[in-house]
Amino acid sequence: MAPPKRKTGGGRVTPKGTRPEDRHVPKHETEAHAVAASSRYTPKETKRQLVPPNWIPVIMIILLIGGGIMIMARYLIFTDSNLPTFLGLSMILGGLFAATKWR
Repeated sequence: MAPPKRKTGGGRVTPKGTRPEDRHVPKHETEAHAVAASSRYTPKETKRQLVPPNWIPVIMIILLIGGGIMIMARYLIFTDSNLPTFLGLSMILGGLFAATKWR
């Protein structure tokens, strides 16, 4: 069982018997300060909803599947060359790049 915790100081922060409406309000807080509208403010333009072209997901899928097929073809057909592996990896990278452009 853990030993009991020590109490450190503590106590009331506000005097006893006070209420929130009894607090002292400095003079500068009672005056109503109106912020004047600045003529230099330019609101942000609303962004147009970007619609991607329909061929982006098609290119993405073709590159990803084609890259996988190229890597498999290296092991099944082109056993003496690493070129299909590099082409497959670059096609997969191109597919991932196309995926970032698809909104």
